[in-house]
Amino acid sequence: MDPPNAGQQVSSAEVRIGPMRLTQDPIQVLLIFAKEDSQSDGFWWACDRAGYSCNIARTPESALECFLDKHHEIIVIDHRQTRNFDAEAVCRSIRATNPSEHAVILAVVSQTSSNYEEASVLPLLHAGFNRRFMENSSIIACYNELIQIEHGEVLSQFKLRACNSVFTALDHCHEAIEITSDDHVIQYVNPAFERMMGYHKGELLGKELAELPKSDKNRADLLDTINTCIKKGKEWQGVYYARRKSGDSIQQHVKITPVIGQGGKIRHFVSLKKLCCTTDKNKQILKIHRDSGDNSQTESHSFRYKNRRKESVDVKSISSRGSDAPSLQNRRYPSMARIHSMTIEAPITKVINIINAAQENSPVTVAEALDRVLEILRTTELYSPQLGTKDEDPHTSDLVGGLMTDGLRRLSGNEYVFTKNVHQSHSHLAMPVTINDVPPSIAQLLDNEESWEFNIFELEAVTHKRPLVYLGLKVFSRFGVCEFLHCSETTLRAWLQVIEANYHSSNAYHNSTHAADVLHATAFFLGKERVKGSLDQLDEVAALIAATVHDVDHPGRTNSFLCNAGSELAVLYNDTAVLESHHTALAFQLTVKDSKCNIFKNIDRNHYRTLRQAIIDMVLATEMTKHFEHVNKFVNSINKPMAAEIDGSDCECSPPGKNFPENQTLIKRMMIKCADVANPCRPLDLCIEWAGRISEEYFAQTDEEKRQGLPVVMPVFDRNTCSIPKSQISFIDYFITDMFDAWDAFAHLPTLMQHLADNYKHWKTLDDLKCKSLRLPSDS
Repeated sequence: MDPPNAGQQVSSAEVRIGPMRLTQDPIQVLLIFAKEDSQSDGFWWACDRAGYSCNIARTPESALECFLDKHHEIIVIDHRQTRNFDAEAVCRSIRATNPSEHAVILAVVSQTSSNYEEASVLPLLHAGFNRRFMENSSIIACYNELIQIEHGEVLSQFKLRACNSVFTALDHCHEAIEITSDDHVIQYVNPAFERMMGYHKGELLGKELAELPKSDKNRADLLDTINTCIKKGKEWQGVYYARRKSGDSIQQHVKITPVIGQGGKIRHFVSLKKLCCTTDKNKQILKIHRDSGDNSQTESHSFRYKNRRKESVDVKSISSRGSDAPSLQNRRYPSMARIHSMTIEAPITKVINIINAAQENSPVTVAEALDRVLEILRTTELYSPQLGTKDEDPHTSDLVGGLMTDGLRRLSGNEYVFTKNVHQSHSHLAMPVTINDVPPSIAQLLDNEESWEFNIFELEAVTHKRPLVYLGLKVFSRFGVCEFLHCSETTLRAWLQVIEANYHSSNAYHNSTHAADVLHATAFFLGKERVKGSLDQLDEVAALIAATVHDVDHPGRTNSFLCNAGSELAVLYNDTAVLESHHTALAFQLTVKDSKCNIFKNIDRNHYRTLRQAIIDMVLATEMTKHFEHVNKFVNSINKPMAAEIDGSDCECSPPGKNFPENQTLIKRMMIKCADVANPCRPLDLCIEWAGRISEEYFAQTDEEKRQGLPVVMPVFDRNTCSIPKSQISFIDYFITDMFDAWDAFAHLPTLMQHLADNYKHWKTLDDLKCKSLRLPSDS
């Protein structure tokens, strides 16, 4: 039912809380009355008079649905009779939702006879009501009640909601922040403080500062000096040594500000802490980071292990040009002056400028070597290895060609061959029946879902190829996804069913079992301590959703195939990240087109945009053309600074940029990439099954390419001649080893690395046996 003031424009009110200036939208009221009567009419017209937006619900179900859609500030429930519904049960059901935290719920109760004693209000408070309203259908009485609620509880709740933005700012602040009570009990620390000090907030909150270990590097009277200053209501700033949980001392620049409350009394102390870097070496490091934008590392080898692929520097060609060296000092690029004067510089420009400056006073051989570096830096593909040498392994060449190119290969002359579009068939099923209870056989399997040894193929069998719905319900529940999105489990179930229905069960590999496997791996990684400590809940939710949808509607063919075939998707996405763009676009289309499965319908626009961008970024990261770029950025921005800290370098600063939002993005990309291709790190029986499935899908593609006269993207995947062990060895050598070395260095995954070593040995053994049998003379 529309509110009486539906056509009336109501102005928003301005509210101040400290230095914040807030805009309060018109109050929304929900009336829950089974039948229309003079009391419901009284509140209805009182809302009109006050300029409130008003909805009315007749049943508990419609009331809950309406509230979850609108998030009303005031809810009025008819408590006068129990024939139609149980008012206290309705109140409890609303209170069970997250948005109700800031709602005021009013119980309308019957007038009591003067012969009866006044009823206690405690049962109502225990049920979740805030106030009691004695039945009175007068519009002015209803109006007065609503106005008092607005200027009392609603205004207070509005201010409390605004405080969430302040805590969000504190949580994302790069400075360490600690808030204590007036008697120095720790009440809040932000994530930057946890990272700096090595504690989890649960170990700190409620503790007195005096209980924490102190560093013996401070002068004896420093604490007394600080306390004397701040107890007078004055701010103190200075250098202070603190002891981390690990026991080592770190030097901080600290600012402690007393917070003056009611009556001029100190209520809290707020401490801001930055690490000090005082050594000459540290200053030099910081200067380099500032000058170069901290993006100057472009090494293409792994963090811990030497790169297994052969790379060479043409030293001979550099030294052979020695006779021309004198002219080098005079050979400066004319564009350099213009680049130096640019207002806005890209990181690569800064790197080139630094190298040019270094050339000025360098020996001739060094200057010429730097010239070679500059030539490489001016190419567009800094992270993609160059292939095509005559010694290149054909399995590796085919994998790279099939997975890391756009697929547009010339057949003859300068003409590209396009064939009839490949049509995708979408399975748009009717909304399935809600799953009330998970069958015991499935529930028993899911008890083990947190283990890396979890057998996804057993779940596939027992769920009749519907593993994604069941695993998704379990994993999403474990991570509190419904609570974060403010959506019901029914909506989540419907969404999982729609997403799974749009995976192709006819694909040997890229079906919903693969999606469930990637979801399982992602959830496993999210449980690792360092991953958990680097990401917030929005990142976790985005990662789980991205894993679920990352291959939805995959046609069982590679991007190269689709581009060569001139498919509709390749045309739509300009031959660029074709499948990955389609997966994300379709996932959001399927989600938002129907309210029954729209898991995003109850979150605000800003949260939705942030979540959407994170999901898109992660799914696009699974596209292989930027594989080496993602891995190298992770190594340079995450692994190397972390290694410097662990190795106990002289600098006591945190690793540069660690846990900044851009580095959280790198962690999420690396996580889903590793989850997507974790098959070689699974137990051997699972690894073998996955290898057979992906090979079968590639065989089918090669068969179709031959039928249609298309370029054969991966010739080694011919079902008559292919060696699966060789293909797995090449895949592990080229894509997996370095990436998982880096991911293991961050997330600590000894079980996975052991499986990887065992599986690699298995494939090598099979390959060696086959080669040996081929070399044996025939019996004849």
